[in-house]
Amino acid sequence: QVQLVESGGGLVQTGGSLRLSCAVSGRTDSTYTMGWFRQAPGKEREFVAAVTWGPSTYYSDSVKGRFSISSDNAKNAVYLQMNSLKPEDTAVYYCARGRRRYRPLTMRDDYDAWGQGTQVTVSS
Repeated sequence: QVQLVESGGGLVQTGGSLRLSCAVSGRTDSTYTMGWFRQAPGKEREFVAAVTWGPSTYYSDSVKGRFSISSDNAKNAVYLQMNSLKPEDTAVYYCARGRRRYRPLTMRDDYDAWGQGTQVTVSS
C-alpha cells in the first residue's frame, strides 16, 4: 500500500504562484509514474502533469509553460510549482501514483493511488 498526502494549497491572486507538495509513504517505488490531477466543481477530474523515472515530464496543454512537476526520490516527494495562476486553475488538486513504471500516464484510470486533495483558489 502507498499513501499520498498533498499540501500547499490556498488562496492566491491571479498571476500569483503556489507550490504543491505530495508526501509519499508506504510501499514507495520511485520508478512508478507520479501525477497531478485537478477537479473543479461540476467538472471531471483532469490530468495536469506527470513525471516518470529519468525524469521525464508531461503536461496538459492548459498548464504547459506555467506549471512544473518535479520529484525528490530521497524525500519520497513530488511537487507541482504553479506560476502565472489564473481563475480557471481553481480546483482541488490531487496527487496520484501510476499503475505502471517509466510510462507517461495521462488518464485517470492509469493511476491506482490517490491523495485526499488540496484546494487551490485563484481570485480574479
